[in-house]
Amino acid sequence: MTTMTIASEQKPSNLHRLLTEQVAHELAAAQQYIAMATWFDARDLPQLARVFYRQSLEERDHGMMIIRFLLDNDIPFSIPGIDTVQNEFDSAREVVAAALRQERSVTDQFNRMAAAAREEHDYQGEQFLQWFLAEQVEEVAKMSTLLNVIERSNGNLFDVEAFVARDMPDEPQDPTAPGTAGPAVS
Repeated sequence: MTTMTIASEQKPSNLHRLLTEQVAHELAAAQQYIAMATWFDARDLPQLARVFYRQSLEERDHGMMIIRFLLDNDIPFSIPGIDTVQNEFDSAREVVAAALRQERSVTDQFNRMAAAAREEHDYQGEQFLQWFLAEQVEEVAKMSTLLNVIERSNGNLFDVEAFVARDMPDEPQDPTAPGTAGPAVS
């Protein structure tokens, strides 16, 4: 007689633990980007605010993509709490530098998850993470470019606003993106 293990009785793998932690990171990033967006919005910088409000929606969707993956693979998890966010910044440069640090940290997190998937021979998990790895290249490049533009603006944020309006339009939703739990908002 063979026995079946029910998904809820399975011990979560390292990858599954890291994915659950990443849900918290993504939802915290969504909140952090709202704080950054409102910092710009309060200073009448609508183009910069738009970029960060949009980033918030993307981070929320990233968390929901991970939740969908966990649900679809019968991986038991609980929605984790999130850390507090930083609301006070001294300058636009400080806001964008913090966003760039955050995106680099997220890249490291996804690299660790990809390594765990490969080590555990979790080919579905590894394939799922490939989209996020490519996405992180774009996210780091976007924040890096924005930081460079702010630094070259010599404090003229209206020039930065013009750059953002001209060269950083809202991007259409990626049809290759993993599905979300619930509707996508970005």
